[in-house]
Amino acid sequence: MATETDIALVKQQEQDLVLAQFDESVAFKLGSAIRERALAEGLSLVVDIRSWDRQLFFAATSGTSADNAEWVRRKINSVRRFQRASYRLVLERGEAPFPPQAGADPADYVIAGGGFPIRVKGAGIIGCLTISGLPGRSDHGVAVAALCDHLGFDRADYALPAE
Repeated sequence: MATETDIALVKQQEQDLVLAQFDESVAFKLGSAIRERALAEGLSLVVDIRSWDRQLFFAATSGTSADNAEWVRRKINSVRRFQRASYRLVLERGEAPFPPQAGADPADYVIAGGGFPIRVKGAGIIGCLTISGLPGRSDHGVAVAALCDHLGFDRADYALPAE
């Protein structure tokens, strides 16, 4: 029952956390806010914000490695291909790699939380905000909280319950 409730909330996040516009300036504001939060709270994470054709923001805090950037790449691929938050994939499928018949090679795709689709009103999903470095549910939560803050929504209305 908890998984079904979490899936419904992630779908609600995806539906409601929609930007009026997205450009380099918005990416910088979102990314900078995430980086500042990470520094203030001592979070080791990587943040990547991009449109599908290019990276617009990247930052890494202390305690991260090249592995985090690799996880980001694979999460982005999963969000782009499946058009949903990567944590919803975790909730729907579990964290096992995609089966071979899915055509989603584990070298390029991962089922792990932290990738969140960037939706723009009237345009649909045009990119991805991705976090890596924390447990998947927490990576997802950082992305959602940043979008809530940017949009002026109450984080508590969209936060997944603690496990």
